[in-house]
Amino acid sequence: MEDCQVVMPNRQDFEKLDVKKSRFPYCIVWTPIPLLTWIFPFIGHMGIAVSSGVIRDFAGPYYVSEDNMAFGKPTKYWRLKPSSAANPHSGWDKAIAIASDEYGHRMHNLCCDNCHSHVAMALNLMEYNGSKNWNMVKLAFLMLVRGKYVSKYCSDTATIPADCMALFKPLLI
Repeated sequence: MEDCQVVMPNRQDFEKLDVKKSRFPYCIVWTPIPLLTWIFPFIGHMGIAVSSGVIRDFAGPYYVSEDNMAFGKPTKYWRLKPSSAANPHSGWDKAIAIASDEYGHRMHNLCCDNCHSHVAMALNLMEYNGSKNWNMVKLAFLMLVRGKYVSKYCSDTATIPADCMALFKPLLI
């Protein structure tokens, strides 16, 4: 399987990203969940990166991973502005640490308390964009419309299975 490589349509957007090392400072990242994402292309696994680019994700019951996303390397990212956090210098990393500690003591629930909820808690704690109303639905939608694929290959591997299923759906009914 080919590794995802960075396509740089706008050099300024990628200055600190390092896709090979999975470093996405100040980003929310996303990767498809096999089978589930193929059926529902807007559903996937989400994490949030600290200022150094290390990704934290609620990977399962009582476990928040660091630097090793549950379903593989990120295929999509949404770069946020650290200056939009209530305390940009220390608030970003602190909010992610607090949310990660909290989710390290929680049971994972696919529908109600999941990786998206973990990211939402971090954004609420840092009061990103002056808001404390982040939730998993809002994040899923915003990742869908604002997220950028790290490469054409990653875009294809995330969308082709869903496209194929849509083509063959009439045959299955």
